[in-house]
Amino acid sequence: MGLAALVFATLALGAQAPPQEKATAFERAVVQEMSDARARPRAYAAHLRELRPYFEGALWKRPDRVPLRTEEGVAALDEAVAFLESLQPMGPLRFNEGLARAARAHARDIGPRGSLDHAGADGSSLSARLNRLGAWHGLIAENIATYEDDPRQVVLQLIIDDGVASRGHRRSLFNPDLHQAGAGVAPHRQYRTIIVIDYADGFVERR
Repeated sequence: MGLAALVFATLALGAQAPPQEKATAFERAVVQEMSDARARPRAYAAHLRELRPYFEGALWKRPDRVPLRTEEGVAALDEAVAFLESLQPMGPLRFNEGLARAARAHARDIGPRGSLDHAGADGSSLSARLNRLGAWHGLIAENIATYEDDPRQVVLQLIIDDGVASRGHRRSLFNPDLHQAGAGVAPHRQYRTIIVIDYADGFVERR
């Protein structure tokens, strides 16, 4: 191969985009659990009721897990059970790889800094971060959970929404105008693990 051809081949290889990282099984499972909770809310109410006896005041001593100190104690769990039992089944959440990439990037941004902020280190909003990757329409939302390494426990944390007066995490999870979601996980400086979940009515990733 001549020098010119070799240079051309090297440039062509360098111009190729690196392979995009795919969602892990855990990240996919978080979205599947959320979808299941929307489709079968009373089944998730039963999951919560099974965990009720493990409260000792504000301390939640779940089996085989590190005890969790809550703000509201069993009252938040009871309120979540009542909410789920009153809820009609709704449409599933479809996993979206582009939303997972956006969520993972944000988790990796804020996790090492010990942040739980929805703004990126550069001040970027969710809409700005999604615009970098593709095009979204309709409603968008973002949830952040911490510490859990089991997909169902992540979703139960969002449903109970202990200490959040607006129950904003729960409202996003069960919003019927949100149809797609992606989750991203990263280490967190203070809470061990951070799970970011991005939702959209629709999102098309730029190729």
